[in-house]
Amino acid sequence: MTTNQSLWISTKDKLVRSVERLGFPASLGEAAAKHLGSPKAMERMISYLDYVKPKSEELIVDEMLAIRSEVDAWKEKKASEEANTRYNEIMYYGL
Repeated sequence: MTTNQSLWISTKDKLVRSVERLGFPASLGEAAAKHLGSPKAMERMISYLDYVKPKSEELIVDEMLAIRSEVDAWKEKKASEEANTRYNEIMYYGL
């Protein structure tokens, strides 16, 4: 098992425990971890759960979707910046 895999698993376990502490099923935490995908996104979710202590599953899912949306927007921005950099290099140096 690689370091990244063990980090993902330990962060997922922390997320599941946070969800269970609020009285929700572990399956909700498992699904959130799978959907969020990265340890950093899961850490953001854990912080939200520990600070806000949402009272319904809908609030948890809503925050999970918001975090995922922000991550996707960031990835798209980075890809766009990379493409723009390559385009500018082609314009400046030529093919």
